[in-house]
Amino acid sequence: MQLIYVFDAYCGWSHGFSGTLREVVSRHPELPVVVVSGGLFTGPRRLPIGEFGHVRGANAKIAEQTGAEFGDAYERLIADGSFVMDSEDAARGVAALRRIAPDRTAELVMAMQRAFYVDGLSLSDPATYRKLAEQAGLDADAVVTAFEAPEARAAAQADFHLGAELGVTGFPTLLAVDGDRVTPLAYGHATADEVDARLSAVLTP
Repeated sequence: MQLIYVFDAYCGWSHGFSGTLREVVSRHPELPVVVVSGGLFTGPRRLPIGEFGHVRGANAKIAEQTGAEFGDAYERLIADGSFVMDSEDAARGVAALRRIAPDRTAELVMAMQRAFYVDGLSLSDPATYRKLAEQAGLDADAVVTAFEAPEARAAAQADFHLGAELGVTGFPTLLAVDGDRVTPLAYGHATADEVDARLSAVLTP
């Protein structure tokens, strides 16, 4: 059995789920976690952040329910309104980190979200991945090269397709997958205890 975490790096609720994901991973080191990027802001939805008027209200709700932090640098991005969230670029970043450190992907995508939602860094900028790699003790040149490689774009598209094949319609979604059996463990928001209860039902013969 493995866990599949379908998220979008530019999804506030995915950022809010980081605490739960961290706890679930720590409780179940025996379960591999596959991280799959969603395509929340692609195509016609690739717009300046100012076009999404609900963001501030949504973030307040996310912070209240999950304790997630939204930093001053990120708040300045919202106030300016011109920053464009590009989920394909973010998915390329996930693919690059996954390629260089496959066993640490869950940890690294949480760091990615913190880079955006706390530090206000663009997930389209190679410099962001260089900084993340250095902080994580990874080969920064290798991560940046992987981010800029054509394979990263192909991997991003493959992630979007896989999420759709799994029936995921919103982010974040956490699934337990055992062969052909797919069991939803969390959608949007859940505590680690709630995920554990659902997981126990799956693991119990």
